[in-house]
Amino acid sequence: MDSILVVNAGSSSVKFEIFEVAGSGGLQRRLKGQIDGIGVKPRLRADARDGTLLVDRSYDTAKIADVPAAIAAVADWLRETQPFDLVAVGHRVVHGGPDYDRAVVVDHAVLERLERYNSLAPLHQPNNLAPIRLLLARRPEWPQVACFDTAFHRTHSAVADHFAIPEHFYAEGVRRYGFHGLSYEYISGRLREIAPDIAGGSVIVAHLGSGASMCALADGKSVESTMGFTALDGLPMGTRPGQIDPGVLLYLVGEKQMTPDALQNLLYRDSGLKGLSGISNDMRELEKSAAPGAALAIDYFVYRVALSAGMLAAALSGLDAFVFTAGIGENSAMIRARIAEKLHWLGVVLDPEANATRKSLISRPESKVRLLVVPTDEELMIAKHTLALLSQTKATPHIAQMS
Repeated sequence: MDSILVVNAGSSSVKFEIFEVAGSGGLQRRLKGQIDGIGVKPRLRADARDGTLLVDRSYDTAKIADVPAAIAAVADWLRETQPFDLVAVGHRVVHGGPDYDRAVVVDHAVLERLERYNSLAPLHQPNNLAPIRLLLARRPEWPQVACFDTAFHRTHSAVADHFAIPEHFYAEGVRRYGFHGLSYEYISGRLREIAPDIAGGSVIVAHLGSGASMCALADGKSVESTMGFTALDGLPMGTRPGQIDPGVLLYLVGEKQMTPDALQNLLYRDSGLKGLSGISNDMRELEKSAAPGAALAIDYFVYRVALSAGMLAAALSGLDAFVFTAGIGENSAMIRARIAEKLHWLGVVLDPEANATRKSLISRPESKVRLLVVPTDEELMIAKHTLALLSQTKATPHIAQMS
């Protein structure tokens, strides 16, 4: 069966999925898995489409010390146990910069351009590109497609995209890009299936996870986002601070003599929920904790989500629906309830029972704004973009066989 491999590589984990291409051009998930604990306690796990466990294997730290080694281990396991005809590999790439407003087939020239944005997403971009570079070297016959988290937000107006700094910086690419675009694109399409009466209206989508942001959708298109030039802006996240006065950074550099590397480490690894709580970057652990720091971090997270909802509602000139998605948004009834309480001024009325039982619609009938919980699927979105691009470029089946 012709198949597409989807790869989502991070700093300490590599997620992967296999999608079979049906004769009608549809996609069916065959398996999903990940290798995490890279460089610490590497562990490969994968499940079939019916939930059957296919592999649960641990490795010596030295054997899986980095992302390329993890990719090689995944490839070895797939080749040994899961024969399929691979037609392409689709990758999540966080930053497309000003150059790319849609998915693109990657060659060495494209890879070189994308590497220019490593400093704009140091936790993500180098790791996103590592498997692309590895496969270009080892399996150049496999078409590879880069799908960008920034692309969906390229529908923003110039006003929404600009910072209030001299215009030449904008021309050089210093602008508000927005991220989590693959997630928002999926939710936009999903709403047309499950709630067509509101999909064309004014909707805020809250992608709340270890990385967190919010997006304002008008007729399914992004018009504003809480994230900007980098994935540091907007909401507080697991280890990132979200919105912060630039003067704080000037103070840390000037008065505290922090080096650029130390400042980057602070902003990307030691802030957010972790920094505020002093305990953990994991919302699940914070919800269980009785420590004052945990309560402060949760209060701050809810408060900033509510503030951003007001900003995005203003950008939309009204609000028809509010959608929760991603790890926290999909799984934490407590966080959803607390955010809904903060949005009461917008006419939001939560249905506590529906929220507690993880229903899709969690608002009461009298609520002026509909509240929904919609699971996201970035990997399916990547597979769709990859298949569409292959069709356009006429890169047809049986490129390679992993058997």
